[in-house]
Amino acid sequence: MSNSQITIKDIAKALNVSVSTVSRALNDSPDLSGATKQQVQEYARQHHYKPNLLALSMKKRESKTIGVIVPQIIHHFFSSVLEGMMDVAEKEGFNVLLFRSRDSFEKEQHSVQQLISSQVCGVLTSIAKETTHYEHFQELVDNNIPVVFFDRICVDIPSNRVVIDDYAGALAATEYLIKTGCHRIAFFCSPLNLEISKNRRGGYLDALSKHGIPVDKDLIKICDNYDEAIPVATEMLQSENRPDAFFAVNDETALGILHATKHLHFKIPEEVSICGFTDGFAAIASDPQLTTVGQSGQDVGRSAMELLVEKIRHKGDQPLIKNKIIKTKLIVRETTR
Repeated sequence: MSNSQITIKDIAKALNVSVSTVSRALNDSPDLSGATKQQVQEYARQHHYKPNLLALSMKKRESKTIGVIVPQIIHHFFSSVLEGMMDVAEKEGFNVLLFRSRDSFEKEQHSVQQLISSQVCGVLTSIAKETTHYEHFQELVDNNIPVVFFDRICVDIPSNRVVIDDYAGALAATEYLIKTGCHRIAFFCSPLNLEISKNRRGGYLDALSKHGIPVDKDLIKICDNYDEAIPVATEMLQSENRPDAFFAVNDETALGILHATKHLHFKIPEEVSICGFTDGFAAIASDPQLTTVGQSGQDVGRSAMELLVEKIRHKGDQPLIKNKIIKTKLIVRETTR
């Protein structure tokens, strides 16, 4: 027999018994002789038989599989989120079917269709950067599949949500930069169709307003990754009225700004301060170490999975929509004064 996963049919053929006999033996049915059950169970154990959980759940018209769609897997924040989700899923007896959209609207749509076809019992998702229409998520709701949005949420679909306190985190970071003597603070953000971008931008703008600093639109850039940040920051730093600080929507972007600043030989933080948002491993590994707004991805993942499991187990009920907000913490290191 090949090394591929054996099935009930393979066991039945090898032992010259019926498929139903194998099935009953594996389920320890009392209407079979002890010798038959022992023979089947021993053969299954020796050949590492594993039941097809998806097929079993479909047969029973129930599922213990939860679908998860994330924009990226290698991103520190989303990998931390997945860790938190898996902790809860394992504890509660659910399996996880994982998809990544790579921030593509088309891939996200395809992932949703795959999850509907797989008859998952619920979906956890953080929307792609390209997504501006949400009919595919509404299709999940129409198919009676509970959805919980996390981090990048959709406000147009009635659903439970778990978010970072993006506004408060951005407000605290910008205020800290101002209080340490910075007054031309550039803000690099994600596309404004994302709620996290709107909220972080709101915190940045309100901090400027609170301290009487006029908004300079030339200091606000749609730029949210390392590679794009380097040329954009380089151009800004070479301008006549350059920024004296940068606040970035994520650490990846902040590290691109850091690279550009060091390449131009500005002193950090004496001449240019830099603050990110995430607090991943790279923030500590960078030189100098990055000041950033810390957010707990594991708390987001655990909370999102707990909300979904609760929804699945009370599917017939119509509870109020729950929004959970995860607090942030400003972590001051070496890239700010």
